[in-house]
Amino acid sequence: MLSRGDLTDGEWATLEPLLPTSNNRCGRWRDHRQVINGIIHRLSTGCQWRKLPERFGPWQTIHKRHQLWSADGTWERLFQHVQAVADAAGDIDWNINVDSTSVRAHQHAAGAPKAAPPSASKGVVQRSVHLPVRMRVRPFLREAGAAGEALGRSRGGLTTKLHLSADGKCRPLSLVITPGQRADCTQFEPVVDKIRVPRLGPGRPRRLPDSVAADKAYSNRNIRTYLRRRGIQHVIPEKSDHRTARRNRGSRGGRPAGFDMARYRARNSVERAINKLKQFRAVATRYDKRGYVYLGTVTAAALLIWLRT
Repeated sequence: MLSRGDLTDGEWATLEPLLPTSNNRCGRWRDHRQVINGIIHRLSTGCQWRKLPERFGPWQTIHKRHQLWSADGTWERLFQHVQAVADAAGDIDWNINVDSTSVRAHQHAAGAPKAAPPSASKGVVQRSVHLPVRMRVRPFLREAGAAGEALGRSRGGLTTKLHLSADGKCRPLSLVITPGQRADCTQFEPVVDKIRVPRLGPGRPRRLPDSVAADKAYSNRNIRTYLRRRGIQHVIPEKSDHRTARRNRGSRGGRPAGFDMARYRARNSVERAINKLKQFRAVATRYDKRGYVYLGTVTAAALLIWLRT
């Protein structure tokens, strides 16, 4: 399974140059490889932080490191780096697909304290020689804080919805979390806008895919106009009531939306990407109280998918 096992030497060689090297408050960091292996173990098993095996070191260190890296954008930066490496090798299929999935939140995920997330301004020094300015990202404070930690209530209890885009090889390209009752179509633009694959050499990050496929939940005029203005080909089936209303208007209803059945069949790649993410138990069930920490958990899982496929 993708979620099992510690970092290999090759995976560590990819991540190590991008990790912070020192902290002004307490000197050098504890061994990053040991800490990341502890985070991978927790991703895989969904266990409580305090029940991590002793071989990973103090659980408090691993927990605080994961919180900090979720807040200051370290997980996002590593995620974008592996995408940049794949894009430079021509390994990304830019015929992307968009979808969402609901995640049941554990009862302990509720009741987050109203405290500010940890900040990277507390003395963290990055290895900027290996990290161009264009690849640095701003700390995550948008989705979680604005929506009450991205927790929603339904008949089944507390839920979080994970919205994502995936390339044609079943790997996540962008991730957004919202409360579980949020409609899919409202998050289409944030998901597509969040696609940002940096260049290893000169040039702006790539943000526009070749084509986009999505199901009927994304079938509305605003989304089609958004894609048309950006010159992005799209395959989104038309809802039956929309089709009927268009036909009833006659010539004023406009032309029917184009639909490529062969391209639409490839939409299953985003479903398979969701299945890969949910192999990680800490993703399939939300245990994190803070929204930005859960998004960091999902981003770390997506990073492993890119490293191991």
